[in-house]
Amino acid sequence: MSNRFRLPQLGFGLGLRADHYDCVLSMMREGKSSTVDWFEVISENFLEAHKGYWEFLGDVRKHYPIVMHGVSLSIGSSDDLNKDYLKKLKALADFLQPPWVSDHLCWTGVQGKNTHDLLPVPYTEEMLTHIVSRVKQVQDILQRPLVLENPSSYLEFNESTLSEWDFLARLSEEADCALLLDVNNVYVSSFNHGYDPKRYIDALPAERIVQVHLAGHLNLGTYIIDTHDHHVIPEVWDLYAYLVRTKGMKTTMVEWDDHIPAFDVLQQEIGKARQLARQSATQAA
Repeated sequence: MSNRFRLPQLGFGLGLRADHYDCVLSMMREGKSSTVDWFEVISENFLEAHKGYWEFLGDVRKHYPIVMHGVSLSIGSSDDLNKDYLKKLKALADFLQPPWVSDHLCWTGVQGKNTHDLLPVPYTEEMLTHIVSRVKQVQDILQRPLVLENPSSYLEFNESTLSEWDFLARLSEEADCALLLDVNNVYVSSFNHGYDPKRYIDALPAERIVQVHLAGHLNLGTYIIDTHDHHVIPEVWDLYAYLVRTKGMKTTMVEWDDHIPAFDVLQQEIGKARQLARQSATQAA
């Protein structure tokens, strides 16, 4: 494996959201203890933001590591890579010095049109070759590791010849990139498409998984929508425990992007993740 993936374990973190800016500033100012080890920011929220927001991130960076998470890379699109977007992404990364930059295994548009959605790709040999090439280009431009997340999905392509988990495993090896394993998305997609979520986790190389997402979702009976607006459900906690037992402790965060609760609620969620991870690691040992 490339030396670029001797990456730090950051512990347990949360998404840095505007609803909690005042609370985070208060913690930094008063030196309050927190269960939060690090923060993740949505890259696009800051690429063209007022200088004051960059200064705010700089202040946070003095107290907490920050990881950048994007939604516009469109790594699976047939369009050329957006060099203007990548230039702005690199500028932010050079300022924040995150250990890695992440985005999703998806496409978000074509012919210059942005759907503002994370659309699934067909899992074929042709698509694998296409994305491997693009990942290498992005890592060369950013000069830091690119970490790709498994998205939740609601349909599959008849053309697919590989499973999603085999596609991700091969992509991470052939492109020499890392993986952000969203355990909730594994559960959602497994429910929607009828496959075994543990088989999904088993197939992924442990050393390539550098970050984990946990989140809540909306179960509509016959299908699940990934909404990030609920508590993590017991079945997803169980799947996370299985991940830690079989793949080891990973940098972990809880996502909550709609109907955002008080910061204390999120600290309780990440505290639960920390406790469960330690218990699961002990069981594995």
